[in-house]
Amino acid sequence: MKNSILFSATFCAAFAAQMGLQAQEKPNIIYILADDLGRSEIDCYGQQLIETPNIDQLAADGMTFTNHYSGQAVSGPSRCVLFTGLHTGHAYIRGNDEMASRGNVWSHAAMLADSTLEGQHPVPANTIMIPRKMKEADYVTACIGKWGLGYPGSASTPIKMGFDFFYGYNCQREAHTYYPPFLYRNEHREYTRNHLVPLTEKLPKGCDPKDEASYSRFHQLDYAPDLMFVELTKFVDRNKTNPFVLFWTTPVPHVSLQYGDRKWVDYYHEKFGDEEPYLGNKGYFPCRYPKATYAAMVSHWDEQVGELIQQLKKEGIYDNTIIIFTSDNGPTYNGGTDSNFFDSAKPFKSDYHWGKGSLREGGIRTPMLATWPNHIKAGSHTELVSAFQDMMPTFCEIAKVNCPPTDGISLLPTLLGQKQENQHEYLYWEFPEYDGQKAVRMGKWKAYVDNIIKGNRHIELYDLSVDPREHTDISRYHPAIIAKVKEIFNNEHTDAEIKKFNLPW
Repeated sequence: MKNSILFSATFCAAFAAQMGLQAQEKPNIIYILADDLGRSEIDCYGQQLIETPNIDQLAADGMTFTNHYSGQAVSGPSRCVLFTGLHTGHAYIRGNDEMASRGNVWSHAAMLADSTLEGQHPVPANTIMIPRKMKEADYVTACIGKWGLGYPGSASTPIKMGFDFFYGYNCQREAHTYYPPFLYRNEHREYTRNHLVPLTEKLPKGCDPKDEASYSRFHQLDYAPDLMFVELTKFVDRNKTNPFVLFWTTPVPHVSLQYGDRKWVDYYHEKFGDEEPYLGNKGYFPCRYPKATYAAMVSHWDEQVGELIQQLKKEGIYDNTIIIFTSDNGPTYNGGTDSNFFDSAKPFKSDYHWGKGSLREGGIRTPMLATWPNHIKAGSHTELVSAFQDMMPTFCEIAKVNCPPTDGISLLPTLLGQKQENQHEYLYWEFPEYDGQKAVRMGKWKAYVDNIIKGNRHIELYDLSVDPREHTDISRYHPAIIAKVKEIFNNEHTDAEIKKFNLPW
């Protein structure tokens, strides 16, 4: 691994004195990870239609990152980068792998009957993830939301990877419905009051698509994000006297379009006016008011973010809690969503091949907000280039434990308003799906190549300082930079242990 792989071992006395903290006053850490939330789907990043006052307050109370990147352009590998600190040239999981050789893994009915069809490809049992390191510092650890890095019973369930508590979806295919028949509590299924509705189901014949009653089958009793939020508040209450690390990996706003609070749909229906129903022709469930429902899902979740902050304040632990907010990749293009309507990746493009599933800026540039009262300056901004692989070193420095080898840097100096000595010379991605892609962010430069599996080797080059939407390929004018990019491609790639993740070059 290259020289940017760090051994973040410095610590303790100097750090404690710098922070003014006693050993028993380790800060709690809450990492809020949205699912497919576009960079500009919250107001503090320029959203004009969806209202997110509680998330925006995080920006007002803390630091906004303008050059933050996800680990990958889709969910599973992005989480692998997050939890291990290894970018996708080194990570074990580099794409989504449903392990179709097991059988009918895309059938929700089959998964309901046979749990061995759930989940994604596991990581090896000896993989070091953030929760294992935090437990070395006596933190209580929890993951509530979506997992996607191993099937039930595998070597890499959340509990086996170091979390003391897990509640939510083990399998990200199960997370395609917000009214699932079951969720997982630690290692075991916990059944809800919902019945199974196949994801391919459309409106019954003869139903009026403009009558809301036609869609009643797709809204049931137990809304998964609400069940998760109850468990989240219970976890905080149980551990208010212990240092804890909580990953809130919500499925919101990943499709299907299913609301949890009718008031928000009514609010946005009035705000946006009438709209054509979505009939399920681009996957997932039909929806009477797709734009209003999408916005409602985000605002309902924003409301819960506000409730969590109020709980922290009521318990007297808000001032000793670090909150980090981000998204796992850019906005999606299917299931009735309309990223262009919301300008979800602004100032970048949101279209298919430019948002989720793409290593273009719209697919991997994500929001990141961080708050820590009396430590992170309120209303501050940073242009520091950062990414998911930086979380392992950052968490380890906060917890004062040795960091394993990673591709990341600790962001703690920037968070504290100090000089950031360690900075990325470049960021690197490779993505074996969507016909194969590679990308490099190096200063103001963005290099990108697609259709690798189809034989393309032309590396496009963009100056993001003047061309953030990646309109004009200027690679022919900068052969020295392209040569450097090719060197990075070669140096940063290691052969994937999972054959399907190997990307020819």
